[in-house]
Amino acid sequence: MTTTMPKRSSPPPAAAVTPARRTSRMRARRRESIAALGMVSPAVFLLVMFIVIPVVLTFALAFTNARLISPTPARFTGLQNFRTLLDDPLFYKSLRNTFSFATVVVPLQGGLALVLALLVNAKVKGVNFFRTVYFLPVVTSMVVVSILWTLLYQKTGLVNEFISHLTLGQVQGPDWLTNPSTAMPAIIVMSVWQGVGFHMVIWLAGLQTIPQDLYEAADMDGATRWVRFRHVTWPGLKATRTFVLITITINAFALFTQVAVMTQGGPLDATSTVVYQAVRTGYSQQQTGYASAISLVFFVLVLAVSLVQRFLTREKD
Repeated sequence: MTTTMPKRSSPPPAAAVTPARRTSRMRARRRESIAALGMVSPAVFLLVMFIVIPVVLTFALAFTNARLISPTPARFTGLQNFRTLLDDPLFYKSLRNTFSFATVVVPLQGGLALVLALLVNAKVKGVNFFRTVYFLPVVTSMVVVSILWTLLYQKTGLVNEFISHLTLGQVQGPDWLTNPSTAMPAIIVMSVWQGVGFHMVIWLAGLQTIPQDLYEAADMDGATRWVRFRHVTWPGLKATRTFVLITITINAFALFTQVAVMTQGGPLDATSTVVYQAVRTGYSQQQTGYASAISLVFFVLVLAVSLVQRFLTREKD
């Protein structure tokens, strides 16, 4: 007895696709494209309005004598703003303050955030409470935090009261924000305290991506905590530490709010930064063209630092 195998149905030839079906597919794809464009258009509009247009205007105004409010139109002056910038001692002082701030804040904030992430990564009771407490300053407005710490740093503020009680009245703290030698360190301490929780969460996310099998294997080999951190944890955080390093650096270079609220660049320009100088020049002094030149030069410097960091932290074959 012979059996016949059923014939497999072959796909319809291309000629079987009727023009009506082809037109229907094209209309469906067109509707999908229109829907996608409608969903992305608000983000594109905001991106163009608040990033692309200001950047283009900055590049254009840097070569003019434009003022914020002026009866005469802006005039092209070539490299005059940049020549003035090279002879401006305040710019060099602001640049030095900015780099000094970043040099201290980047390792201090990144290292402290990693320590806190290691502590709250432990599976113990009540760890969520400490995660919330450490992250709380991040969700608080920087203006509010700056006003709060301004009160703490006063001559009769809580910081000096704590120092006095700790030393049994033998040491009296200074007026932190009016002393040129202590104003910038005071802002550094406040900035690290306010931003450490954000990077703690990033470190914590990186720690939770490391496979537990690696820790179990290290425990079986009798590895100490330091050996586990050096050979398991730290290599596993390679991508995370690159992101943390770049974000902290960019935030440090963008120092403005703390200075504007707490010291207004003083005392004696000890806390003036490049961003603060650009804003003050553009709005208070109404020299929009010169402020654009400051911003343009600073953009190039920050871009160079970011590229160097990216090169040093790249994944090597």
